[in-house]
Amino acid sequence: MHRPSPGLVALSGFFALGALIGGAACIALLTPNGLLEPMWRLNPQAQVAFRGMGTWAIVLMLAVAATCALSAWGLWSRARWGHRLAVGLIGVNVLGNVVNALIRSDVRRLIGVPIGLALIAYLLSAGVRSQFTRTEAAV
Repeated sequence: MHRPSPGLVALSGFFALGALIGGAACIALLTPNGLLEPMWRLNPQAQVAFRGMGTWAIVLMLAVAATCALSAWGLWSRARWGHRLAVGLIGVNVLGNVVNALIRSDVRRLIGVPIGLALIAYLLSAGVRSQFTRTEAAV
C-alpha cells in the first residue's frame, strides 16, 4: 500500500502533535510543579481553568490525547473511521471556537473557524475521500 497524500501526511502529523501536547498537559496536571510546569507559561489561563476543573481536566486531556492519536493513525492508514474521526474532531473544535467567542464576546476567538472549515472542506473533497476505501486500518 502506498503512502497517503501529502495533505493527509500533514494532517496525521497535526493530530499526532495534538496527542503529544494533550499528553504533556495531562502529565503536567498530574505532576504540579514538576518538569513540565514551565509549559503553562505559554497559556497561564489554561492552567487556571484546568486546575479549577480538578480531576476532570486530566480525564479531558487524556481523552483529547487518545482521540488525536487515533485520528492520526486513522488518517495515516486511510481507514474510514479515521476520516470520520478527523472530520468530527475538527468540527467539534470549530463549534467550540464559535461558542467560546459568543460566551466571551470576543471575535478574536473566531480565528480558528475558517481554518477548521477549510480543513473539513479538504477532508470532504472527492480526491481525499477516494483515498479512504477501506473500513479497517491498513497494517
